[in-house]
Amino acid sequence: MLSYIWGFLVIISLICAVCTGNVSKLSEATLQGASDAITLILTMAGIMCLWSGVMEIGERCGFTSFVSKLLSPALSLLFKKLDKKSEAYKSICMNISANLLGLGNAATPFGLNAMKELDVLNNHSNVASNDMVLFVVMNTASLQLLPTMIGTLRQSFGSKTPFDVIPCIWISSASALAVALALAVIFNMSGSESRRLKNINS
Repeated sequence: MLSYIWGFLVIISLICAVCTGNVSKLSEATLQGASDAITLILTMAGIMCLWSGVMEIGERCGFTSFVSKLLSPALSLLFKKLDKKSEAYKSICMNISANLLGLGNAATPFGLNAMKELDVLNNHSNVASNDMVLFVVMNTASLQLLPTMIGTLRQSFGSKTPFDVIPCIWISSASALAVALALAVIFNMSGSESRRLKNINS
């Protein structure tokens, strides 16, 4: 779907450039955009490699177990049916830890592994389980205590105080997570009730 959207945007841009006589500016913007993309990738690659390595070391030295215990009270309320010793639970903990540090890209491998394990527990069903939906919501609207990636990007673009946006990020990410979790729990409860009534009627 995204390929169609990007293709549509490129075609519309080309048509508008031809109609307004700005083909040369479009070419310049295209080359500049490609250059900026490479610069952005190189800027983010260093911090991604560093923190991905830190997370890997943390996992091997028992950081996963520590985080699991630290997050256990909150996660136990959300993932009541999930075994705390399971790989899915550990991956969820590591994913949340990476997101708390603002390492969205470093959190991706843990997120993918968590969804893989949750899919196994869901018997590879075509319908996502409540735990899978809840995890996706938490991963998307994640709380960030230390927005490392954003700070790195702001610094690369010349900001002298790249982390002065932390209070705003705390408020916005906490609000988004609270609303997302509330809606997910409400919909899960309503869905469970509907299935229960359906089973009774059948």
